[in-house]
Amino acid sequence: MTADSAWAAWPLDREIVFARVLDAPREAVWEAWTDPDQLTAWFGPAGMTIETREIAIRPGGVWRFDMVAADGTRYDNRMTFLILDRPHRIEVEHGADRDDDPGRFRMLVTFDAQGDGRTVLTLRQMHPSAAQRAATIGFGAVEYGGQTLDKLAAHLADRKAEAAAR
Repeated sequence: MTADSAWAAWPLDREIVFARVLDAPREAVWEAWTDPDQLTAWFGPAGMTIETREIAIRPGGVWRFDMVAADGTRYDNRMTFLILDRPHRIEVEHGADRDDDPGRFRMLVTFDAQGDGRTVLTLRQMHPSAAQRAATIGFGAVEYGGQTLDKLAAHLADRKAEAAAR
């Protein structure tokens, strides 16, 4: 990693990691993360919809959105895009949609092409403290992260099927 990356001195006691082999080429997975229409279609846990207030996927850009549960509960979010290194990695800060969010964490998403047209996506979260990591896990982050990657896999499969049907 480069010197501008927070991952150079990675504190393992603050980390949550998700990985998934996706049946799609790296470029398609990258597009699912960087095309606003695609990102808002699949992002978030099962049963949640996304309502975007602002989205600019570029270094320094911001995505402000609500995750809306089936019962109408709203969870405000803000992602600030720090690094987009096509098609290798994306780094963001993610938290509530306020400047002073003590739970804001750094997220690194990497895209590793496999020789068979599939992609290994790894999503790493670095929380501000070990205690915040534990609280996030207690809130259900591991389950919700898995559901989010399930939705990404389904989105990619749908796009592949649509392309094959054309």
